Amino acid sequence: MLIKSLNKCNYTQVVDKTVLCELLHPKNQNIEMGCSIAHAIIEPGKASLPHKLNKSVEIYYMLEGEGEMHIDSESALVKPGDAIYIPPGSSQWIENHGDDPLKFLCVVTPPWQENDEEICD
Repeated sequence: MLIKSLNKCNYTQVVDKTVLCELLHPKNQNIEMGCSIAHAIIEPGKASLPHKLNKSVEIYYMLEGEGEMHIDSESALVKPGDAIYIPPGSSQWIENHGDDPLKFLCVVTPPWQENDEEICD
């Protein structure tokens, strides 16, 4: 049985400026799964950089806080309980409009790979 706890997860700031903890990834746990799952945090007044995954679908599941999601030319307010579908190749970024940290899960299928992500101009 594999159980991974956020309490024991190592957070780092990644290339898009999100603070992230990789919860489950097949390359790290040596498991077979068709996705990767990470926990992300954006502090109040901060935003991720516009970026895209060229080959992977990404889903954000909002846990805490309030923000605004931008995908290509569209934007919408997001809150806990919202699931956001991000198609491959879409320019996307999220910003925290609230007074508390914005926390969400990032599910990426196929699993996230560094060479698939790029920062947009």
